[in-house]
Amino acid sequence: MINDLDSIDWTFLGHAYGPAGDVPQWLRDMASPDTEVREQAFSSFYGAAHHQGDVYPCTVASLPFLFSMADSPSTPDRASVVALIVSIGREAVDRDKIGGIWIGIDGEETTAYHDAAALICGRGDVFTGYACDADARVRSAAIPGVGLFLEDAERAVGVLRDRLDAEDGVVERLLVIRTMGDLALRLPAAQEPARAWFDLLASDVAVDADVRLAALVQRARCVPESVDDTTVPTAIALLRRTAPIPRPEDSREADLSRGAAGPCTCALEAEPDSGVPGHVAAAFADLDRRNRVHAPTTSLLKTFHEVLDARVEDRTVLLCEQLSSTDAATRYDAIDMARGLITAWRGDHTRLVRLLAECLLPHDSYTSAAAAEVLGSLGRLAEPAREALAAYVITQRTTHRPDAWASPHAELRRAHQQAVLALAELGDERALPGLLIALDTGVDAWRAVNAAGQLPQAAAELTPRLIRLLADIDHSREWPDVSPTSLASALAALGDPTAVPALTDAIAAAVQRGQWRTAEPVLEALASFGPRAITALETVRPLAEVEDQGTRTAATSTLWELERRPEHVVPLLQRLLDDKRNFDAVDLAGRIGPPAAAVLPRLRQILNDQLAQNARNEQNGSAVLNDSWTLVHVASALWDIGGNEEADVVVPALLAAWKDNDSTARHAVACLDRMGQAAHPALPQIRSALAQPRRGGTAWGWNVSVDLEIQHVCRSILARTETSQATR
Repeated sequence: MINDLDSIDWTFLGHAYGPAGDVPQWLRDMASPDTEVREQAFSSFYGAAHHQGDVYPCTVASLPFLFSMADSPSTPDRASVVALIVSIGREAVDRDKIGGIWIGIDGEETTAYHDAAALICGRGDVFTGYACDADARVRSAAIPGVGLFLEDAERAVGVLRDRLDAEDGVVERLLVIRTMGDLALRLPAAQEPARAWFDLLASDVAVDADVRLAALVQRARCVPESVDDTTVPTAIALLRRTAPIPRPEDSREADLSRGAAGPCTCALEAEPDSGVPGHVAAAFADLDRRNRVHAPTTSLLKTFHEVLDARVEDRTVLLCEQLSSTDAATRYDAIDMARGLITAWRGDHTRLVRLLAECLLPHDSYTSAAAAEVLGSLGRLAEPAREALAAYVITQRTTHRPDAWASPHAELRRAHQQAVLALAELGDERALPGLLIALDTGVDAWRAVNAAGQLPQAAAELTPRLIRLLADIDHSREWPDVSPTSLASALAALGDPTAVPALTDAIAAAVQRGQWRTAEPVLEALASFGPRAITALETVRPLAEVEDQGTRTAATSTLWELERRPEHVVPLLQRLLDDKRNFDAVDLAGRIGPPAAAVLPRLRQILNDQLAQNARNEQNGSAVLNDSWTLVHVASALWDIGGNEEADVVVPALLAAWKDNDSTARHAVACLDRMGQAAHPALPQIRSALAQPRRGGTAWGWNVSVDLEIQHVCRSILARTETSQATR
């Protein structure tokens, strides 16, 4: 089996794993009897030949070897091998179903997805054997393959029905039912027998409630039109009857964080100094938590929410039940589902927010942290949870220690910090003690910096501490522990002009070390102080001539804010507009307004060229996306400089950008708001946008607060228009 590897072309991996053509040692190690060596080998395969689920020619070439391993009873950890094959096959089948031309990372056309799908589906029969294996782990890994790769619908249905009768574990039985749903959606011949089976299981009172619930959900998934007013109440009744996985009575709360069902306590965790910046380590820890599943019904309920989709009221009722469950694991897993509903759909989410607030339990830090984190992501929609958040924070400080932010108990510390951050997001000054502890001790100060700008009323206490942190930044490090960008942003939000000298020094230090990525945002922060930062003029002025375009643009913008002298800035601006996608320069032109009239011809040229390119794309059916961002930025600047004379061009461009890409909505409606009566042709699109139940936008940084801002501006435009019409 191992010798077969020598016939595989490993050139693709040669640059990272040895001379081109050599068989990577880790591939041989996948059959090692040593557990540690084997686990590292699998990790290497996922990282190199199946990175983020992708399929490469070498992935296809290795499949015969993987099947040989899966077939051999002597192979250690066959379950991991089968799971790897299923993962490769799932991705390959999904991509092959989409069709079209796929380009590999080498820039060349690849048939890897089609080849892998053909090879695995050609061996689909072997999954019936794996699914009946004596090893339960192998069976669990293989069962999805029956639904994905077996082409004989009658045989596949029979295998799955037999497996449900044979399996006695909750997770395994739910997996079988899920796989029957996959099969029914893939093979038309399996649809009727699968639906009939789902109906039989769902209505059989002698069957366990979790199985009946799974059948109900898969029936709805396969036949969405069958969902009616009785579906959710029936599901809730079954959910109430599902029993949590029993655990020993002496289990501790930390068990939930490892995936068990039950309440959680906080345990002291060792956190050695690895040299990894705190925000990086936290991001990986958050990713790990997001991937955990604590209750066996969680995957099932996620599927149910996907099926219900726009039925927001039904989903809200279901989530209220989940968040009120007597099972701690079910409650925990519902927290992120609630986030998904609230952030995706508009409406009155007060009930869900209050139930999230009820998850702030002093004895359950693991769940409290998750609830507080979600509340912090909801902006002002978290208002109904304000007092619960404050009570939780105060209780932690009085019950445990005043500096709970820096508690040595990892889960307690995380829960307290998330609650403080959520309070700060609401502008509540009761978050201040926690932020001050962070800034004074340095414990997770990066979290506090990001929140400090939300409390301008506490600028007198926060600004000196942020200045000290900014002064301590080592600009020779590419990734400081506390981001100078975050510090600059927070100081700008606080608005205390005592920060100007520190920001000026930070710019000089960053420039001296060639840290342009730092210099640019610090310049933008300095610009927010306007003429109050005039003392920085001699530091800023030379930067308007540097080679780095981002820094040059930021410096030019800062010069304008400090001096407001168009004769100095507009000539610099004209050169910056050579790049049509230098949106910061375009926006600066708009802020200067009529004194920047000299750049109007260039802006009109950029707009006309982009409109022509978009028209060609649409006429030719090009796969190239229209450049909506260029339209919205340039059209806004044209209005701000040229006013009513540009309205006939500006309004259609804004609406076209908004229609093509709703992530541009914030910029589009802001300009329409400034246009007053000239925006009248946009009223139908504004009304339509307000009527949409789903929140829009896919851009990075898009969140609930952005959507609420867009709604507010749209309503203001409509109200002003109606008032104007009424007074005529």
